[in-house]
Amino acid sequence: MKAATDNGASLYLSVPVCSFRKGYAREYLETEEIPPPSTVYGFLLSLVGEEDRYKYLGTEMAYALLSKPELSVILRTVWRMKDKKISPGTGQNKRPDYQEILTGLEMSIWVKGGELAARINAAGRKPDQTKRFGGLSLGESHDLINDICWNPKVLPGEGRWLVPDQEGEYPLPVWVDHVGSKNTVWKQFSLQHDCLETPEENDPRWITIDNKQTD
Repeated sequence: MKAATDNGASLYLSVPVCSFRKGYAREYLETEEIPPPSTVYGFLLSLVGEEDRYKYLGTEMAYALLSKPELSVILRTVWRMKDKKISPGTGQNKRPDYQEILTGLEMSIWVKGGELAARINAAGRKPDQTKRFGGLSLGESHDLINDICWNPKVLPGEGRWLVPDQEGEYPLPVWVDHVGSKNTVWKQFSLQHDCLETPEENDPRWITIDNKQTD
């Protein structure tokens, strides 16, 4: 895998257990096969300690799974608010739900040059100077990252890339409206096998983080 260009950044991640809940999953919590762009962008902000998610709108990134993670189903207790008179997680305020999880996820991420890429690289060179808080996760807060490597150098190979594709079968969010769902931005993607390398400037594998709805 080729490293990022001089003004860009590249990362390798491994996540033992994770789940990327599909937007309309309710009783049975399905997971996407690959983290949505909004999730990867959120991870990058957490990595550098940035709390303003609007700051790096327009970021261009590309990423690929290095192998296919295993899919399992677990039974978990989900908290909800049905009765305000009792504590969260008790009585009617909890229920059992089945959830799909992925295990053994490994992926590589490339970020085009700019301030965010510079901060990502700085976090690798001088982690003691990066101010952040909480565990570093990919998706839900308990889906903690096990390994992270900056500008990794591995043997040439192929990965399963998430590629913007109007005819693709995967509708995924690139921006999430945390107050409601009205302003969540969805785009279509496909998974494509390709070489693990830094995409060229105009390569279709680049994904732009944008909060504007398009027709």
